[in-house]
Amino acid sequence: MSPLDFLIAPAAAQTAQAAPPPGGGLSMLVMVPVFILLMYFMVIRPQSKRAKEHKALMDKLSKGDEVLTNSGIAGVVTDIGENFVTVEVADNVRMRVQRGAIANVLPKGTLKNA
Repeated sequence: MSPLDFLIAPAAAQTAQAAPPPGGGLSMLVMVPVFILLMYFMVIRPQSKRAKEHKALMDKLSKGDEVLTNSGIAGVVTDIGENFVTVEVADNVRMRVQRGAIANVLPKGTLKNA
C-alpha cells in the first residue's frame, strides 16, 4: 500500500472519465442566447433608461433650480455653462461642478424648509 492510497481511493483513480451526455452541444446553443437576453434585460436596458432620464434632467436644468449633487451637496443653480454648473450652497458660497455631477433636481422650497 502506498501513501497516496490514503489521499486518493484506488477505485476512483482507476475509473475512466464519463463521456458527456448526448445533446450537450444543443443545450449550450440554447443557453448562450438565453444568457445574452438575460443580460440585456437586467443590465443594459435599465442602464440606458437611466442614462436617457439623466440626459433629460440635464436638458431641463435652469437657473434657480434646487439640485443635489452625486456627493450629497445641495444648493441652488446660479449659472449654467456647457460643461459646468455653478451651485450656491450657502450665502455667497458658490461651487462649480460638472453637469454630470448633478444627481437630482429637488422640488422648489426644499432647501428653505431644511
